[in-house]
Amino acid sequence: MALTHVMHPEAEKDLLSLDMIEDLIVQEKFITFTIDLPEKNAKLEAHLKDKCEEALRKYVDKDIVSDITTAVNISKFRDDEGEPDFPGQGHRQKKQKEEENEELLSNVKNIIAVASGKGGVGKSTVAVNLACGLARTGAKVGLLDTDIYGPSIPTMMDTHERPNITTRKKLIPMEKYGVRFLSMGLLVDPDQAMIWRGPMVTSAVKQFMQEVEWGELDYLVLDLPPGTGDIQLTLVQTVPLTGAVIVSTPQNVALDDARKGVAMFKKVNVPVLGIVENMAYFIPEDMPDKKYHIFGKHGARNLAERIGTNFLGEIPLEQQVRESGDEGKPIVLGDLKTKSAQSFVEISNNVIQQLAIRNHEKAPTEKIDIKIKP
Repeated sequence: MALTHVMHPEAEKDLLSLDMIEDLIVQEKFITFTIDLPEKNAKLEAHLKDKCEEALRKYVDKDIVSDITTAVNISKFRDDEGEPDFPGQGHRQKKQKEEENEELLSNVKNIIAVASGKGGVGKSTVAVNLACGLARTGAKVGLLDTDIYGPSIPTMMDTHERPNITTRKKLIPMEKYGVRFLSMGLLVDPDQAMIWRGPMVTSAVKQFMQEVEWGELDYLVLDLPPGTGDIQLTLVQTVPLTGAVIVSTPQNVALDDARKGVAMFKKVNVPVLGIVENMAYFIPEDMPDKKYHIFGKHGARNLAERIGTNFLGEIPLEQQVRESGDEGKPIVLGDLKTKSAQSFVEISNNVIQQLAIRNHEKAPTEKIDIKIKP
């Protein structure tokens, strides 16, 4: 976020790295937070406030309204023996950060990224129905919408309430259909666009994993935004993904981008569990013997075979899928006589199977350290 560009003049590190920012709240063009200091220092306070305001106007919005306060937090900057431990110069802060990183999503057995190379292929529909399909088995399931700019999970889960916060200032996920879920769409006005730069977005995604009471989960499904950008890289640097599911339609323009998505996960050593083909074909209700491959035939199936990954299943183009998404009741929870519901059950079972194979044959995925060369 913008505050990573504000350096402490003595420690020569940014304020976020020094853990000096507390109580951060962002609402449209208003932002408020507190700068923690080890001691009273009027000159330093004024300097840091000015630099923070400059960074916010430069990296977030030139018209942003900020309310920045300072506070002396003596206990925060003391070591275990009570001696002064200035941020960035002692071991205490580093130790705390290491412990936080170790505990991040430690109660989640499997973290599954649902991704696509391009938008409009039904990735969120697959993510929601996969999560609900997994929950149908009796598993403990979470669903995190990491698409900050275009969150759709609240509509698909028919929930628009704001989540509660614990006494430890952690968000409590909403719960419906046996799935715990969270989305930026639950925290902002649905009519407001998220006009955020990359650092703000990646910071928000990290907070969704670090500052949320997810509890014990068998599966956490991550609904990723399209492409291979900041959020995808942030995730693989922050948490060890167990595997990825790639969603595509059969048409070539979608398959080209799906291939790039597979390549990205392989490059960062995240196992690809398989490919899902959405909008595979259309069967008219009045002509059940007819099958029309509107976007091409078996494109994703053939891609999976060519690149040596699993084909998890195909989902037909049915009106009920669209209606269930708009009504906020995933089709996998409805009438299993529909072909789409049957397909999502099959895909969920295939994902469970591939996870079992992956966990048996491979070591747990490790977070990666991406270094950018100058």
